[in-house]
Amino acid sequence: MGDPRHQRGLAAEQAVADWLAAHRWQVLARRYRSAQGEVDLVALDPDAWLVGVEVRLRQSGRTGDAAASLSPRHLRRVSASLATFARSTGLDHAGLRIDLVTVQPGKEPQTWRLTRLPAVDAW
Repeated sequence: MGDPRHQRGLAAEQAVADWLAAHRWQVLARRYRSAQGEVDLVALDPDAWLVGVEVRLRQSGRTGDAAASLSPRHLRRVSASLATFARSTGLDHAGLRIDLVTVQPGKEPQTWRLTRLPAVDAW
């Protein structure tokens, strides 16, 4: 049996992928790795932007704000990985950006509360 935190993280990523797909995003890759780092999800949004989606699960507020957990170094690594993905696929897109989706447990069992913060790489 695996680490329960890892399993929750995978479930959160799946919930985000499903949520994005329900909003007309096309999920192209999960856990894309390059020499520079890893991107949780790579997706094409409805406006044709190629988006690296960082998924941050928070069980409670005790571990701090999810947005604050993204360091400039981490964002550079994600951005470089997204650029590598874009070059390797040759996919037509309007541009690149990094979005953060925070995930918290919902009030009902097996539900999630998702919040998308667009263009966190431009902050």
